[in-house]
Amino acid sequence: MNTKEVAQKWAQLCREGKNLDCINELYAENVVSKEMPGMPGEIVSGKQNVWNKNKEWLDNVVEFHGGDIGEPTIADNHFTSKMTFDVTFKDRGRQQMEELAVFGVKDGKISSEQFFYNMG
Repeated sequence: MNTKEVAQKWAQLCREGKNLDCINELYAENVVSKEMPGMPGEIVSGKQNVWNKNKEWLDNVVEFHGGDIGEPTIADNHFTSKMTFDVTFKDRGRQQMEELAVFGVKDGKISSEQFFYNMG
């Protein structure tokens, strides 16, 4: 798959709530995931570790009230998307979140992801 195809498949799976399937299908074994500095899981390497990080996040969700995965914008071997969430968490209550995600694609797989958001 080229970058555009990976981006479209990523958006489709995320919109369907299939985040873990997305990692299984689209992520490289040596993927690197970066959160904002100082956040838990600030830098996580390896497909299984990224899967575990996402599973932990999802397991902390009590209810999804709404959200959106924006249409990906592609530039060469990268794509970005704006994501919004309205979520109630077990440990911190209800939050509205807005972030930008930037993904690198190599050999038809997501090789990197980085998330930008207000740490408020």
